[in-house]
Amino acid sequence: MEDKFNIQDYLANGVEYITKEAIRTSIKNPKETMFLLKFARNAKKSTKIRQEYAKKDQNIPAFLIASVTSSCNLHCSGCYSRANSSCSDDEPVAQLSGNDWKDIFAQAKAIGISFIVLAGGEPLLREDIIQKATDFPEILFPIFTNGTMIDDEYLKLFDDNRNLVPIISMEGNEQVTDSRRGEGIYKNVMNTMDAMRKKNIIFGSSLTFTKNNVSSLVSNEYIDMLHDMGCKVVFFIEYVPVNPETVNMAPSDEEREILLENIDRLRKEYDDMLFMSFPGDEKGSGGCLAAGRGFFHINSHGGAEPCPASPYSDINVKDTSILEALNSKLFKSLRDGGILMGEHEGGCVLFEHQSEVEKLLEN
Repeated sequence: MEDKFNIQDYLANGVEYITKEAIRTSIKNPKETMFLLKFARNAKKSTKIRQEYAKKDQNIPAFLIASVTSSCNLHCSGCYSRANSSCSDDEPVAQLSGNDWKDIFAQAKAIGISFIVLAGGEPLLREDIIQKATDFPEILFPIFTNGTMIDDEYLKLFDDNRNLVPIISMEGNEQVTDSRRGEGIYKNVMNTMDAMRKKNIIFGSSLTFTKNNVSSLVSNEYIDMLHDMGCKVVFFIEYVPVNPETVNMAPSDEEREILLENIDRLRKEYDDMLFMSFPGDEKGSGGCLAAGRGFFHINSHGGAEPCPASPYSDINVKDTSILEALNSKLFKSLRDGGILMGEHEGGCVLFEHQSEVEKLLEN
């Protein structure tokens, strides 16, 4: 029987791959090399902390997704965050402060969380929180950004603090990206990537794949372009429909199979890059990783949610610790009740089982 793909092991090994590459080019990348060597050591310490919790029957995920703001400077067509009201143009109300997030980061470090994804809205609108993240060099902070706000000040911040890793969102070539994100965004993003390449800043790309663009995104031509620009990490994010009008954009099993077949090839051909697909990797890694199995989500107001695609919460980290949030009634019901391991057509299992998740909150 084929071994299941373990995404957390892959990430740990991937850090070693990139570290080896950085060491080979240490004359050009001394900051990158020093950071990666330190992070590799700290990641091992974090793994031991999680293992100690596991001995007490407490699973600690390696990942936390933190949506630090509900604001965004773009209006991308078919935006899931705007559709579920987690992102809007209204003035943010009752959002967590920079100090609130600093406390969350400290708690995460204490229980062995190694990766905190900063998302939004547009996370670079919250420079106060980005600055707080620099106090935790033991944690890697991938920052999922549209890339339009990376100015000279942010470039210096990323250069000085290698635990901050910008992950720039794209849809493919200029025509496809601009059609969804707005005219001129592609050129803006490419200029930003070039500026980071010149400073040897580690960065990645988040590629939203739909029914129509997956083949071009996994092509050697496109990946070679990202590689030459200096991109080290590629996330393939499956488009989740937000209403009946956007269902035709959602990938089918055919497109998911194209991605799954090619991502294994890319991992072998580009061993100095990391490739991940969400939620695609859940099929090969033993089911959905949400609700604390592999990651969990905290929204901009402090609600602890299974996943950004399943915005339901029965506990707020303003009132409790993140360790207690991992043991919330909702999270435990999802982990123990079989939904995360349940049959589904592919893509996001929690999105497909939305009504069942809502019923858990009623009990």
